[in-house]
Amino acid sequence: MGQEATIYRMVMKDHICPFGLKAKDLLIREGFNTHDHWLRTRDETDAYMRQEGVETTPQVFIDGKRIGGYDDLRRYLGKPLRDPEAVTYQPVIAVFAVAAAMAMAMAISYFAHGALFSFQMVKWFIAFSMCILAILKLRDLESFSNMFLGYDLLARKVVRYAYFYPFAEAVSGVLMIAGVLTGLAASLALFIGAVGAYSVFKAVYIEKRDLKCACVGGDSNVPLGFISLTENLMMVCMAVWIIGDAVM
Repeated sequence: MGQEATIYRMVMKDHICPFGLKAKDLLIREGFNTHDHWLRTRDETDAYMRQEGVETTPQVFIDGKRIGGYDDLRRYLGKPLRDPEAVTYQPVIAVFAVAAAMAMAMAISYFAHGALFSFQMVKWFIAFSMCILAILKLRDLESFSNMFLGYDLLARKVVRYAYFYPFAEAVSGVLMIAGVLTGLAASLALFIGAVGAYSVFKAVYIEKRDLKCACVGGDSNVPLGFISLTENLMMVCMAVWIIGDAVM
C-alpha cells in the first residue's frame, strides 16, 4: 500500500487550477493513494483558506501532515524546482532546434521533388506555421502547460499531454515539410488538432469562458477563440489532405 495523500484544489465552472491538476498528477505518478477534494466556488475556496490559515491552493496533505502547494510538494518529493530568476537557454534552443529540423526537412523535400509546386507551397505554409507555433510553446513549457490546462479536455485528464502537445506539433510539421513518414505526421496532426478544436469550441462557444490562448505560448494575452480554433482546424485539414492524397 502507498502513502495516503489528500489534495484540496479549485475546480470551478469557469476555472480549474493548473497547479492543482499538476499536484494531483504528481501524487498519482509517485504512487500515493490520492483523495481529491474539489473547492467548487470562490466562497468555498476562501473559507477553506481561512480555515487552514493559507493564502493559496492547492493544499496537499501526506499521511495527515500538510505539505503545502505544488512547489512545496515537488520540494518534499525531491523534485527539481524552477527558478524564475535562473538563466535559461530554452527559448534559444527551441528556436534553433526546430529551425534546424525544418532546414533538413526542406533539403529532403527539394531532393525528392526538385522544385516548388503550388500545392506543395500551401502544405509548407501550414507545416511551417505549425513548427513556429510549436517554438513559441516550447520557449517556456511550464507556462504553456499552465495555460493549456485551463481549457484542453484531454490535458485535464492526462496532465502529461500538456507537455506532449508542442513536441507533437513540431514533429508533425517537420515530417510534413520533409514529406517523410506522412502517415505518422497526419495521425499526430489529426489527433491533437481534433482534440484541441473541440476543447476550444467547448470552452469558448458553449461554456462562454473568457480565457487566454496558449497557442502562441503561455505568456500571451491573445484571447482564446478564433486564433486557437484556426490553428487546430488547420492541422485537421492538413491531416485530411495528406490522408486523402495517400488514398488516391
